This record gives sequence, structure tokens and C-alpha cells, in this order.
Amino acid sequence: MSVVFILIFVLAVALVAVGIGLSRRDQRRQTAPVEHAPAAPIAREESPTPETEPEAEAGILGEVEPDEAVDLAEAPRLRDRLGKTRAAFSRLRSRTLVDEETLEELEDTLLLADVGIPTTTRVLDGVTQRSRDERITDGDGVMRVLHEELVAVLAANADRSLTLTPGEPNVWMFVGVNGVGKTTTIAKVAQRAIDDGHRVVLAAADTFRAAAAEQLAHWADRTGAGIVRGQDGADPGSVVFDAMSAAASRDADLVLVDTAGRLHTKVNLMAELEKLRRIVDRTPGAPHETLLTIDATTGQNGLTQARQFAEAVDVTGVVLTKLDGTAKGGIVLAIEAELGIPVKLVGVGEAASDLLVFDPEAFVAALLDA
Repeated sequence: MSVVFILIFVLAVALVAVGIGLSRRDQRRQTAPVEHAPAAPIAREESPTPETEPEAEAGILGEVEPDEAVDLAEAPRLRDRLGKTRAAFSRLRSRTLVDEETLEELEDTLLLADVGIPTTTRVLDGVTQRSRDERITDGDGVMRVLHEELVAVLAANADRSLTLTPGEPNVWMFVGVNGVGKTTTIAKVAQRAIDDGHRVVLAAADTFRAAAAEQLAHWADRTGAGIVRGQDGADPGSVVFDAMSAAASRDADLVLVDTAGRLHTKVNLMAELEKLRRIVDRTPGAPHETLLTIDATTGQNGLTQARQFAEAVDVTGVVLTKLDGTAKGGIVLAIEAELGIPVKLVGVGEAASDLLVFDPEAFVAALLDA
């Protein structure tokens, strides 16, 4: 009997120990941090419901009217990520006397920010004259006038809308030199468009760069967009033509064309770009958008690129990328004032939400910390 009693006692102790272990494991599960799986791609045949559809920020696709546009000056990411350029202007605010030295410092600051000589001269002349007329005597006054003069430069290009006609395929072609962020920008635009309920087809017209089509296919999978691609070395024009046909058959309303990066000085490559544009022009309702993507960190070289591309194709707008990583944010003013091409989108980070509709008032406010 004693042996049986001992066996029963040992079994009871073991069961209690197992129970305590299970209880502690359950507690750890309840308190451990939860790792969320990545969100599934948006289904290609479904549109987000009204309850879950994110609002378009400042009308990236034209849904929001100008008077409803988000005040980007209130968006922390824009203000924070223009810090490198803004730091150069902040010293002017501390001036207690407006004299020749102040104006010289302002001129140097504008030039260092890559505003460019012609635009700097125009802005400086305006600030100088108004400072005299209004008898401005301190740095705050100079910054106020500077704010108004910079906005005036940008206000000349009032139409920053992106063409998106309902009921038919709209084609947006992205052009630019290598390494400026065209493909990443296309991915961001595709994500935002799909989130807004549009059906998107990506055209992999960069058939020369190794793995370019694979990179775009990756983004198509991530965003839920369709994709049309050709063989390596295929005629880019045929890819664009097939993409527009595919968009029509799939009831897609937006085709985003990724073109091969090319140096603006290469005549034969620019001629090919003109050919692509002519193919796009055959689409009903064309022309749509030809968006020149420029890396903001290149400064005045970006202005040269813009001039050459504008001569080759009808550039309708500029996408300025990497604005958060440069002290040369003044290139925005140089592009608009000297070429008359509106900056329509700016990239200030890696996320899709970091692609912002350009707003002059908000940009200058964030630039000068107004």
C-alpha cells in the first residue's frame, strides 16, 4: 500500500507542476508583444470601401479641390525634413539691423540653397526695395518680406493638378536620368492611386537596365497593380502600346510608365523618349502627364536636366525627390522661375505618405519656419 501511495503522490505533484507551467506560458503569451504581419496587397479587382479608404493628401490625383487642400505647413514631416535648407535661413531672423551686410548674407544664403543667380537677383531686388519702402529694420521683417517674395515666384505656375480623366486610360510617363528615384516614385503613386480606388497598370518600358522589370514587378505585387513587361532589350514603345491596350481591356484608368534612365546629353536616347511620347499621344484624351523626376540633392545640375528634357518632350510637371536629404531645396524656385515648369510632387522620405503634393505657401512656410 505504501508503494501505491507514493506513486499516487508523485503523480499528483507532476500534474500540479505541469499545470503551473501551462499557466505561466499562457501569461507570457498574453504579455508578449504582438508582431503584426505585413498588410496583404490590395486586391486588383476590389476598391477600398468608403470606411477604410484613406483620404488623398492634398489631392495627389486631383480629387481634392485647392480650397480643400491640406495645409502642408502643418505636416511635421515637411517642416522637419526641410531642416537642412531651413537652417541656412534661420540666422537671418536673429538680425537686429537691416543693413548691407544683412542683404549680402541673404544673397549668399539663396545661392547656397541653389535658388540660382537669376532668381536670387529677382528675389533680392524685391526684398531690398520693399525693405526700404516699408522701413523694415529687423530680421523678422526681412523674413516676412522674403516669404512673400518666394511665394510670388512660385505662384506664377498656378496649375499643379495631375490629369486623371474618368472612364478612360490615363497615361503618366516618368522620365529622368539614372538614379533619381523614378521607379520608387512610381510605386508610391501607384499605392496612393489604388488606395483611392483606381485601377493601375505599370508599364516596364525600361528594357535595357538589368533587373529593371523585376524591380517594377516587385512593386506591382506590393501595391496590387497590374504590370506589362517585355523581353530584355525589347522595344520600349511596344511595351507602352501593350500597356495601354491592357489598361483598356482591364478597365484600368491609370497607366504609369517607367522609362529607362538616360543622360540628358545623349541625343539618341532623347530621340527614343520623343518616340515614346508620340505613342502615348495616340491614346484618347492625350496628352496626359510627362513627369520629370529630379533628385533635389543634385542642385543646379537638376536645372540643366530639366531644361534638356523639356526641349525633348513636353514635360508637364516635375517630381522632386530626396528633398529631405539636401540643403539645396531652393532648386524648386530655380526650376519654376527659370523654366516655368510646375513642381507637382515632392518626396520627403521612403513611405508612400512621404510623397506630397507641392504647395507653394506650405513649402515656403516650412522652408523659413514661418
